[in-house]
Amino acid sequence: VFVPRSRYSSLARFPRQAAMALKIFEIDPSLQSMQGQIWDRVNGFKHWKGELQEKEGGMEKFAEGYKMFGFNRDGTNLTYREWLPNAKQVFLIGEFNNWENSTPLSSEGFGRWSVTLADKADGSPVVPHRCQVKVRIETNDGEWIERVPAWTRLAWQDHTTNLFNGVHWEPPEADRYVFKHQRPLKPDNLKIYEAHVGMASSEPKVATYADFARDVLPRIKRMGYNCVQLMAIAEHAHYGCFGYHVTSFFAPASRQGTPEELKLLVDTAHGLGIVVLMDLVHAHASSNCLDGIAQMDGTDHCYTHGGPKGHHSEWDSKIFHYTKHEVLRFLLSNVKWWIEEYGFDGFRFDGITSMLYHSHGIGKGYTGGYHEYFGPDADIESHIYLMLANDLIHSILPTAITVGEDVSGMPTLCRPVDEGGFGFDYRLAMAIPDMFIKLLKESSDDHWDMGHITHTLTNRRWKENVVAYAESHDQAIVGDKTLAFWLMDAEMYTGMSIHQSPTPSMVVDRGLALHKMIRMLVLGLGGEGYLNFMGNEFGHPEWIDFPRPENDWSHHHCRRRWDLAEDSLLRYKLFQSFDELMNACENRYGWLNAEHQYVTLKSNEDKVIAFERGELFFVFNFHPCNSYSDYQIGLSWNEPMRCILDSDEARFGGQCRLEYGHANPFPPMHGNHGRPHSVKMYLPSRTVQVLVKDRHTQGGVKVFVAPEYLANEGIESAGELDFHVQTWQNGQPTLLPPTKLGPEGFLHFEGNFDATFKVTGPGGKEMPCLSSKDGLFRIYFPGEYTVAGSGYVKVGGMPTTG
Repeated sequence: VFVPRSRYSSLARFPRQAAMALKIFEIDPSLQSMQGQIWDRVNGFKHWKGELQEKEGGMEKFAEGYKMFGFNRDGTNLTYREWLPNAKQVFLIGEFNNWENSTPLSSEGFGRWSVTLADKADGSPVVPHRCQVKVRIETNDGEWIERVPAWTRLAWQDHTTNLFNGVHWEPPEADRYVFKHQRPLKPDNLKIYEAHVGMASSEPKVATYADFARDVLPRIKRMGYNCVQLMAIAEHAHYGCFGYHVTSFFAPASRQGTPEELKLLVDTAHGLGIVVLMDLVHAHASSNCLDGIAQMDGTDHCYTHGGPKGHHSEWDSKIFHYTKHEVLRFLLSNVKWWIEEYGFDGFRFDGITSMLYHSHGIGKGYTGGYHEYFGPDADIESHIYLMLANDLIHSILPTAITVGEDVSGMPTLCRPVDEGGFGFDYRLAMAIPDMFIKLLKESSDDHWDMGHITHTLTNRRWKENVVAYAESHDQAIVGDKTLAFWLMDAEMYTGMSIHQSPTPSMVVDRGLALHKMIRMLVLGLGGEGYLNFMGNEFGHPEWIDFPRPENDWSHHHCRRRWDLAEDSLLRYKLFQSFDELMNACENRYGWLNAEHQYVTLKSNEDKVIAFERGELFFVFNFHPCNSYSDYQIGLSWNEPMRCILDSDEARFGGQCRLEYGHANPFPPMHGNHGRPHSVKMYLPSRTVQVLVKDRHTQGGVKVFVAPEYLANEGIESAGELDFHVQTWQNGQPTLLPPTKLGPEGFLHFEGNFDATFKVTGPGGKEMPCLSSKDGLFRIYFPGEYTVAGSGYVKVGGMPTTG
């Protein structure tokens, strides 16, 4: 048994059989050979949790450092406190005292300094709302420095110096945002829309939180995603760092608006049934000491490690000292702050490979051998911090979601802390986008290895969930290429006009087909969650290039061209339409959370992949030119199968070669490919078909109404609602006269495969679907649905009130 020595080594207290006390050893017995370091981190976690319980009243109370540090009001007194262990004397300076050394702080011991300011005689605060401040420090070696307060809740840039100042944010009660909507339930079919608020406008500017709430959140809901992951939320002095060099950890990025507007964004998302994750950067801090917390007290070892240990050579940033008491308070409080103050539902922990290893993973390759994860390179203190953070998050918010960005594939990363794991809910499946980019760069279509593709998509640890993605923001940055660019290159600009080129070129036809197939394959087989970066769903034609001197500080390529996907004369709409229906299909039939997954066929000769997931059957023909008729494929179900979605439909720019399968179920046949049954199908080249058991397509569409939808609209009974069903007459959409819910409490579209309708209230009051461009509610697959929240459709029926 490998037993490394560390300050938490106490394996002697645990005999060999005690290893089975951790659930992770039951799930993967081979981990017992590495139990020494696993027990080190488990014992370290228990040690710190016990210490905090004994000395700080528990971890949750300990993680409320924002109630102690920074500015805090107690009645008519405003107290400012900072942790500066290397300070000789400290002054609070700002607009309120003309930036003079007239407001000294007193030492409280243990490196803490504070000052309490009583309100003026007229009741106004000494440091008013929106007042810009800094802390001026004389260090123990006599140097004078100025710093932005580490716990500041807002920071603004002084455009005369380009440096940031802290801002005292204490708006009047009437101006404080009040949350209106409850948090959505934790989705069991996580589909993440990765987004950057600042670049979310079609205009060349920095978009605001309010812009995003108004313009982008409805789009995300319409596209079928149930989670938005927001990048670059914590303040970062350098806009072009994509938010990964944080300078003020408790302050929302001020370029994008105020704290109250960020709360509006989160609340609006909740009203649409969308959970909100924040990109949390605790792997490092910006080395910018003038605007950030690096060298906060003049030393290189205040919040971070000193010397080379505290410097990340590739990122030129600083590494936190995770098990230093006040640093641990700072980071855990930061986690709780974003959940409690802003309503975030969880986090994507950025760059944790750097935290897991002393080497930060630099120059290392990971092939799955346990010796690569355990040994002298394992950073046990960072492991302990990640366990503490996940334990805290799930304690204060049991429905929280945490996603770890780890390229190494660290075992037990996504098992609960009480089982001996790190506590993450998901890990990003980072090998998948790398594989597809490599294929597109280096191989012709007829040399794609179907076995290699399916292996990469299914190569994940048992009982450890992953979020799969074909591409993220990494591929969209200048210097790299998105899938659409690799597929179509210059024709992204010249071949997208349906008006100028009614028939697509061979390049565009191939690009459109493979773009749809790759995304469907990743969603179908790649993991228990799915992620897409904003704009990639419609093949965004421009890369991301932040304003910088080399492009004359232009925002031209730091935006998202939503207008392209809405233009009926451009083919971008075809990419987007498929993405919308692909997600709608998963929302209805829910395979991401299904345990059943079986790859039936991965024929390298025919370029065919077929697999079962949940109660659906996916069939891909990647061959660039061969189509197959009467292609018999084995499956496990002895019942008719019906095609519910295929990439060859006209609405997705296809050739409509698979209409038969939508209208007629495929009868079950004798066994094939080692499966007890089979179906015989037509497989056109470069297409994907999704089949479901025919009984799941029967019964039409039923629509219920949720009580909270009525409450949000101020309506007492669903009987007061009118439903205007859309039909087609003479080739034109027409709304039928209004109808009411049936006596059973729902609207029933018998025999329908889909439904479109409008809702009005008493007196003809418009009650639009907030995620729809025209206000109409749309359902694409048979089943039960509910009009819910602030105005959207969710899968599943429920009792209707009234």
